[in-house]
Amino acid sequence: MYHPYFRGKQFELLTIRETAKLMAEQNFVPVVEPVKESLGGLEKALKAICDANGNAIVIVNPYHGDHQENGTGISQLLQQGLFGGAISAGILLRGNTNLAEAVTCHQAHLGHNPTFIHAGFTEQKGLAGYLHDTLSQTRHVFIEDHANTLYRKHFEGSNRILIRDGFKPRKNAEFAKIPVEEFSELHLTFQSDLGMNGFGDFLMVGDVYSEGGGPAYAVAIHLTFIDPDADEVMYIYHFVSTTNDTPTDPAGKFGQALQKLMVKLNSGTSKLLETSAIKEFRDLHAKGHFPGLGYVKKLSMKHHIETLADYLG
Repeated sequence: MYHPYFRGKQFELLTIRETAKLMAEQNFVPVVEPVKESLGGLEKALKAICDANGNAIVIVNPYHGDHQENGTGISQLLQQGLFGGAISAGILLRGNTNLAEAVTCHQAHLGHNPTFIHAGFTEQKGLAGYLHDTLSQTRHVFIEDHANTLYRKHFEGSNRILIRDGFKPRKNAEFAKIPVEEFSELHLTFQSDLGMNGFGDFLMVGDVYSEGGGPAYAVAIHLTFIDPDADEVMYIYHFVSTTNDTPTDPAGKFGQALQKLMVKLNSGTSKLLETSAIKEFRDLHAKGHFPGLGYVKKLSMKHHIETLADYLG
């Protein structure tokens, strides 16, 4: 049902490992685009999913990161047979992918239940024709900004998942002007209104990829919640540090953002689900500890997955 889209940085992969059991129980299927040359972290994350009897999709031809020129290492990892049939080979279809390349990649990965990820591809009619006899047995993940309703219509009858980027990227300091905003209603509309079999998002990271963040002038904690007073639409809070004029003291800035989160939580009006991630935020506040910005992002992603699991469960 829910398909969170991860790029395989360290803390994204750790999030998968820590939520593997929960995702498996809820039939959540993460999509992973490996971006780091070393595949050790990816292998551990996939092993955790398999151990929990879950499933995942791993893109074998990434657009971003260290494998964009050659995804052979990812294919070889799948071919080792470590994961049984739990891991599907994801075939990323970008604007620069032609039909022949898509078909070749599909043929090469028939043994790993291939899934097509549509993200700018322009030969959808030809692909649907190629898959005609087996279309009902195929799975297609559509990145909404690159695959409109008419595009998706070519693949009616297949297993279709729609991924929407609910996170609006800004500089952290700018989030202070918008402390809360709508994230998505796709968990409510994907099936009845849009005819999809599943939905997904890019969590608290968004679809904008960067190799690494620069110095943080402001620190922000992004947390989602479902609002029962607004038709159960999902919203997102941005708790932002007060200090944002220099790139120093990230620990102090995290403390400021965390204090704002605690005030909102303790007000009793936050509507935030008391997940295990929220408990960790409370513990960090009680200890006055700064775990690093990557860890903070991991907690936000974990909270998002736990929130959806509770709502959909």
